[in-house]
Amino acid sequence: MKFVSTRGQTPSLGFSDAVATGLAPDGGLYLPETLPQFTAADLARFELLPYPELCFEFLKHFATDIPPATLRSIIAKSYTKFAHADIAPIVRLDDRTSVLELFHGPTLAFKDFALQLLGNLYEHQCATRGQTINVLGATSGDTGSAAIHGLLGKPGTAIFILYPEGRTSPLQERQMACTGADNVYAIAVDGSFDDAQAALKELFADQAFRTHHRLSAVNSINLARVLAQCVYYLYAYLRLPAATRAETEFVVPTGNFGNVLAGWLLQKMGVPIHSFKVATNQNDILHRLFTTGDYRVSAVTPSLAPSMDIQVSSNFERFLYLSVGRDASKVREVMQTFKTTGGYKFEDFNRDTFSASRCTDVEIPGIIKSVYERYGYIVDPHTACAFADLAKDRPSLVLATASPAKFPDTIKAAIGIEPTDPSLELLKKLPFKKHLLKADAAAIRAFIDQHAV
Repeated sequence: MKFVSTRGQTPSLGFSDAVATGLAPDGGLYLPETLPQFTAADLARFELLPYPELCFEFLKHFATDIPPATLRSIIAKSYTKFAHADIAPIVRLDDRTSVLELFHGPTLAFKDFALQLLGNLYEHQCATRGQTINVLGATSGDTGSAAIHGLLGKPGTAIFILYPEGRTSPLQERQMACTGADNVYAIAVDGSFDDAQAALKELFADQAFRTHHRLSAVNSINLARVLAQCVYYLYAYLRLPAATRAETEFVVPTGNFGNVLAGWLLQKMGVPIHSFKVATNQNDILHRLFTTGDYRVSAVTPSLAPSMDIQVSSNFERFLYLSVGRDASKVREVMQTFKTTGGYKFEDFNRDTFSASRCTDVEIPGIIKSVYERYGYIVDPHTACAFADLAKDRPSLVLATASPAKFPDTIKAAIGIEPTDPSLELLKKLPFKKHLLKADAAAIRAFIDQHAV
């Protein structure tokens, strides 16, 4: 299997090289040259597989340069730190509404599904190639901690995570800054997530710097992130009641579009998921896109759902590439216009099976309270956004993207209960270490020069 850039100006790569590279040298994102197609017989065969084995059956179609026995071992190791036996359990709230809990990993967020795996893939590459690797990522909250915990103490690696100072929850920040690991650098930048992401992309565009430090991206721009997330959609689809499986809508809180894109890619591989709803917070570029066809940046407003405080959704480029028939020149045109003007108006936007909803900070506490009073179930602020506008004509499967224990102040204000988790309570007692830098590529470059392995 080969992987191509959405901008079409760089050679295709095998799986391991595409993972190690992260962002393509031409600024695009890697996608499979072709998508495998899963038949009804395949789905029937997959139905009773445990999560790690299902993950292997899926990823073996893409990671064709890793021996099957090695791939199976890497995957098995990646799901040993999940607290629930089902890895991704479904909780049924009523006849029309269920929740897919994606927060039972080591950092209590859905990012663990991909980043535990990605950390082990990096470790494998370092061992087999005899090279070190420096991993760089930007986070609005959960990606950073999950990436860090995927690489904690792994030999031959260093990880640099940029996050907006003062714009993550205190516990999210502690998950990044209290590890005590020598290979972890939590970098608080003066600005928004989009500022951090822009600096990251500038560094990856510097090919000499990138090559010198063997730099790899850990954000959802990394191919492995999206492919690993496809698996929990497949796992959930196969565990929905057979009578409602074909009509269930997946409702996905999203900011950077990577989570919901993974489900859509699986649909393009022949898995008959009915539809997807993109649930945004008040930073609603994706809601505006899917309701008006206008993809236009505006100011980022800090919110109660900080992991979604994003205005430039990186993974939209992958959706665009496939939606325009893999026309890389059209992708370059759209992305250049967006970069220079801050927006792009699609005259005939292909929404495919997507719809969208929007939820403000004014609404989030009320939704948390309503869900708790109706079901006795506590949702975090991001998952609350998904409950804002559920379909009335079909069943909904809401993706719960983080544990409510990561946002105790918001939950307590809404329902008078302060959720806790032992791992988070331990963090409050650990030494805190972060590095303050400007959201400036030159400052971050100098820091990496000093600390890279």
